[in-house]
Amino acid sequence: MSHGVDLADILREHGQPYLDTHALSVVQDKAWRAIIACRTQSLGGHIECCDRCGTLRYRYHSCRNRHCPQCQTRTKEAWLAARRRELLPVPYFHLVFTLPHALNRLAGVDARMLYKLLFGAVADMLNAFAANPRWLGGTPSFTLVLHTWKQDLGRHIHIHALVAGGALTTEGKWVSAKRGFLFPVKALSAVYRGKFMDALDAVRKAGSLRYDAARDDASWHTLTAALRRHDWVVYAKQPLGGPAQVLEYLGRYTHRVAISNERILGMDGNHVRFRMRDSANGNRKKVMRLEAGEFIGRFMQHMLPSGFKRIRHYGLLGPAHKTANL
Repeated sequence: MSHGVDLADILREHGQPYLDTHALSVVQDKAWRAIIACRTQSLGGHIECCDRCGTLRYRYHSCRNRHCPQCQTRTKEAWLAARRRELLPVPYFHLVFTLPHALNRLAGVDARMLYKLLFGAVADMLNAFAANPRWLGGTPSFTLVLHTWKQDLGRHIHIHALVAGGALTTEGKWVSAKRGFLFPVKALSAVYRGKFMDALDAVRKAGSLRYDAARDDASWHTLTAALRRHDWVVYAKQPLGGPAQVLEYLGRYTHRVAISNERILGMDGNHVRFRMRDSANGNRKKVMRLEAGEFIGRFMQHMLPSGFKRIRHYGLLGPAHKTANL
């Protein structure tokens, strides 16, 4: 039994049997090689000198791959620093929009299309609710972050939305949200479902949907009817305070990968042990033990399509508004 194990160790130790039976995509292959090489002599290094004592230290280079658990801290800090000047001095709301698991297979076939539809549905819905005078009557300011995993590394596709508590009217007036309330969650859920399903139907009618269930009308009707009956989960968390709290909160979600090295406890023969929170039991902490190939397969399914942006800004944070209004 070993300790101090990280993801790269698992790929080195158990990767070949997985590669013998699984074909990697270009993105997966690139990430795999990067993670294994990260902070090793394979990537070379540089000498650092302490400003105070003059001590020299050699450091290996990082791979900077966005799926590498070792390379997110510096990227996250730079991103948060850039966001600091964009935050408004108002309360913020955190909403979570989840896709039904019946769509998980589609993510395995055409993740780019599915994630694009998800971003579009959530953004259109939040813009529409904010524009409605019943709620705010203006242009909102929000950031969306895509996550595709749950604690056991299974597929759980959802978007975290951080929304400023108010909107800017066409007259240039700021309208604040009601204290502790942004939009009605049940209404959000229904509109979210409708917008996503309408967009999915449109893609299918255009012949752009690469999915077995879309090939014949009967199978498609069965799937979509079930999805339209399903309650689409929208979760609203307690509103946040000022910019400092918002930045700290953002940092928890923006540059995460499916599993951090800190959660990995070790390898036990042909198995990997890692910490997780069990959402079905009040987020109780537990240790999960998976066969190494299963662990690797679960991690690899969360690789994002090449060039796909998993963090997106809308409304007043969008290119058309940010320079003029913030």
